Amino acid sequence: MNNDTTTRSQLEAYKPTATYVGISWGAMLIGVLAYLIGLWNAQSMLINEKGYYLAVLALGLYAAISLQKTLRDRAEGIPTTNLYYMISWAALGLSIALIVIGLVNADGLILSERGFYMMAFTLSLFAAVTIQKNTRDEEQVRKLITPITGFNENSEIDITKEIRNHSESGKSLFGAVKSRMESGD
Repeated sequence: MNNDTTTRSQLEAYKPTATYVGISWGAMLIGVLAYLIGLWNAQSMLINEKGYYLAVLALGLYAAISLQKTLRDRAEGIPTTNLYYMISWAALGLSIALIVIGLVNADGLILSERGFYMMAFTLSLFAAVTIQKNTRDEEQVRKLITPITGFNENSEIDITKEIRNHSESGKSLFGAVKSRMESGD
């Protein structure tokens, strides 16, 4: 093996660990459940206010995942439209603005409750982005490892051009290796 090849185990090193994946899911569960339990137990809120906060959480989660996917697509050289990219940013910004405006104007909530909702919201968004990233990393490593056709007899693949393309094209290593394997070079 020389410096221009990578083994299957080296590619597998790009996969997130089971612990990290579990912690990401745990953070998502804690954030969303805390937020929802807080809404359920909020006696000073009317049902329509609870619906507002629930809709803001749903919008925020979707927008954060969508933006992360779009940013990752662009980093890997996968075409995305500027319109979708801008809509993703706008939706995330809107969800953050709506939660801040809602909490600032929530007369029935004390400061610690407002902080609780903001932290649960933030934790949920971060965990959603991390889960999406982990899922994509796992899938890309699986796709690179599964087709044996790109590997030589030592389970290695020559990535000289991928490293050069990675630095020149702005593609991630995953995108460069995948492009190389698909082109049959």
